[in-house]
Amino acid sequence: MESSKATHIWDKNNSWLEELEFLKSIIVKTELEETSKWGGIVYVLNDKNVIGIGGFKNYFAIWFFKGILLEDKKQLLVNA
Repeated sequence: MESSKATHIWDKNNSWLEELEFLKSIIVKTELEETSKWGGIVYVLNDKNVIGIGGFKNYFAIWFFKGILLEDKKQLLVNA
């Protein structure tokens, strides 16, 4: 059962490979380290979760674990 669940998660990400690779190409230029948590891609700094990225059925996303601390003058960010 566990393997089919993992396959299902990654199948959603496979729909967005190009977009996720683009996000990764930006993030790799930072000091963040890529890891996998909860079946998805998470970037950490000093063992603290900073950014997560993933593909879903109808969209792909990037989220910030402490997003509330970001300044959003143009009101572009969406609170999950």
